[in-house]
Amino acid sequence: MMVLKRVLLCLALIWPGLALADDRVVGLYAPPELIDTGLMKHILPRFKLKTQVRVDLVDPSAAQVVLGPDGRALFQGAGATWHLSVPGKGHKGTDRFADWLISEIGQNTVFSFAPDGIAVFEPPSEVVAEVEEVVVTGDVEWGHQVSLEKCTRCHAVDANTAWSSIGSTPSFAVLRSFPDWENRFGAFYVLKPHAAFTQIEDLTEPFPEDRPSPIAPIELTIDELYAMIDYVAAMEAADLGAPLQHQ
Repeated sequence: MMVLKRVLLCLALIWPGLALADDRVVGLYAPPELIDTGLMKHILPRFKLKTQVRVDLVDPSAAQVVLGPDGRALFQGAGATWHLSVPGKGHKGTDRFADWLISEIGQNTVFSFAPDGIAVFEPPSEVVAEVEEVVVTGDVEWGHQVSLEKCTRCHAVDANTAWSSIGSTPSFAVLRSFPDWENRFGAFYVLKPHAAFTQIEDLTEPFPEDRPSPIAPIELTIDELYAMIDYVAAMEAADLGAPLQHQ
């Protein structure tokens, strides 16, 4: 068995395409200036954790997915608008990774990258001609339970928890009505005041010893965060009436 593993490793080094033949391995090319932001270290482990598909950074000639100047606009930041092209389309792992990058969860993961507490990337200003329908595939009921357990100290998460919320804090239904609700929920743990008392397992840094959480901390796993987003995606947004008209 050890001999076989060594042979396969040698073949993978000699012929990179062999390693990428596995449906659970995807080759991604991203320019150095994008890699240097730290975004790849932020999103790739999370995709692997969610799907068990590993994404390796490779040269352009071996890439099945490319982030660069051509293709579909994904996000902007670090001085450029970054596009998605998929030369390896048809490979199961590749298609899954490409679909994840354009999904709500994938986009939220990109927008939640905030190494200094400030998001580095945002939606592209370029207009996307075709908007894909969002299909909720997560565990909505679990997301509801997570929201009840973690968020009712401040927010009304459903019709039965209005009594528990802080009066100045918007309900989940109100937040759901905002055009950027996905970004708000996907990166809530870096937004004030949440960053002071929220911990995401394997994602956020521990509180400094000299600045512990001012209240009992909220602790979430990445899967719980995704489930909560799925719950909000499936709920009916609050009707806030017509926009204000200025005269």
